Amino acid sequence: MRIETDLKLGFKDVMIRPKRSTLSSRSQVSLDRAFTFLHSNHKWTGVPIMAANMDTVGTFEMATALANHKLFTAIHKHYSLKEWNTFMATAPKEISNYIAVSTGTGTNDSKKIAAIFAQNPQLKFICIDVANGYSEHFVNFVKQTREQYPDKVILAGNVVTGEMVEELLLAGADIIKVGIGPGSVCTTRVKTGVGYPQLSAIIECADAAHGLGGQIVSDGGCKVPGDVAKAFGGGADFVMLGGMFAGHTESGGKTIEINGKKFKQFYGMSSETAMNKHVGGVAEYRASEGKTVEIPFRGSVENSLQDILGGLRSTCTYVGANRLKELTKRTTFIRVQEQHNEVFSK
Repeated sequence: MRIETDLKLGFKDVMIRPKRSTLSSRSQVSLDRAFTFLHSNHKWTGVPIMAANMDTVGTFEMATALANHKLFTAIHKHYSLKEWNTFMATAPKEISNYIAVSTGTGTNDSKKIAAIFAQNPQLKFICIDVANGYSEHFVNFVKQTREQYPDKVILAGNVVTGEMVEELLLAGADIIKVGIGPGSVCTTRVKTGVGYPQLSAIIECADAAHGLGGQIVSDGGCKVPGDVAKAFGGGADFVMLGGMFAGHTESGGKTIEINGKKFKQFYGMSSETAMNKHVGGVAEYRASEGKTVEIPFRGSVENSLQDILGGLRSTCTYVGANRLKELTKRTTFIRVQEQHNEVFSK
């Protein structure tokens, strides 16, 4: 046993210090980023915000809506091959630049993504998603997937430490998913005691990834547009959102009416709700590490998009960044005291 005494921070622990700016309007800010990925050498341009690969968020309907604004969606892994074929037959050609096929690491998962790519070779992205990215099995699956699909862009995770980011990049991943336990419907930290404050995880993992020419996506913990800005300010190349994209017309989940008001169900993919739905219940050797909540119905995701993207542009104007790429270079975080956290969380 050992104890690390270095300070670790989450989004609520900091604010971004304003700086002198020559920008006179939010409209002058460009949120587009351009990346060339490490192993696939695929070039991508767009707004680097992702909808999470949860069946209450990463739907085909969400992907269609976000792609219109050049945002990305990691499609959840529970769609069938037939559903994929139907969607790809009717979707715009450029949709393949803004969606990933999500998969676990089992034998059936490998067979399923092979079938999807065989019938839809235009797809470019694979999201290999597990709760614990530290296992040898996971690293070997990333290596195997890279050998099988040398021209695909691979997202892999989740991890929270620089050394594991480096190992996964060397194993063949292009983008590493960073985050264990920060999500609003994730209970990993409560059930296991395992986790890492998200902002510090971003800063440390981005440093490791950029040293090898890879990218990271901050996955979890963003509750408001200011958190998205802090994630980018900390060095994240992409930011993945779950709860902020839940509850919309395009989101999955049951629609429920309570006292005459509409809600949509939102749950973690390790929750009892998700496991009952997809694998017949919680296995006797594990615990549920997610919860189920009801989100007030928010209408079209277009409404939330305007709020998120507008807030991010406003952050850029406060620090004088006319491009999103410049935000991290112009970000100075200031720590806030606990009593301030209480004020800003209310």
